[in-house]
Amino acid sequence: MVTGVQPYDLLDLLRARRLLAIVRGDDPAAALRSIDVLAEEGVTLMEVSLSGADALSVIRKAASTLGAGVHLGAGTVLTARDAVAARDAGATFVVTPGLGEGVDEALRLGLPVLAGAMTPTEVIAATARGAAAVKLFPASAGGVPYLRALRDPFPAVPFVPVGGVGLDSVHDYLEAGAVAVGLGSPLLGDAPRGGDLDDLRRRVAAALDLVGAP
Repeated sequence: MVTGVQPYDLLDLLRARRLLAIVRGDDPAAALRSIDVLAEEGVTLMEVSLSGADALSVIRKAASTLGAGVHLGAGTVLTARDAVAARDAGATFVVTPGLGEGVDEALRLGLPVLAGAMTPTEVIAATARGAAAVKLFPASAGGVPYLRALRDPFPAVPFVPVGGVGLDSVHDYLEAGAVAVGLGSPLLGDAPRGGDLDDLRRRVAAALDLVGAP
């Protein structure tokens, strides 16, 4: 059994690093190369979406080679079976697009959860279940103004906007009170599908500069 970091640890990491890189692709070897580049360039929080090709194998291989300072999670965890498989593959935290049995099983297994929510009712449910932070998804549906509106009734809830967040909006989301942002294709580009890794390095450098990560 792989022991995940505790929920408060994940939140501390999100607050400190301010960037969650989301890897999803149809080429497992390219996804692994992308993860290596992310780690080399200083990204220490990564999510491998289970909707990508052979994602569990990607997690398993990456978890066996990444250094202790890099935290690897599984994304798009929908079911209890997904949560168990993610844990067994070596994921140390779980990310979900919404609330469901994947959240409950991951927490039962001791894995911290970044739980997807959009409405106030879902935010309340996510925090009541014990999510380490709330993934505001899809963030593009309401944008920065919606995050600001949510923070009025939920000033203590740690929000991580994901979905439609581009490099050009990172600063605005963080200024609006997000503890971190999740970046998928705007950061990874076509690298997980065999694209240019040098371009990925340049985007990573730009993203880390934007979030001010140490």
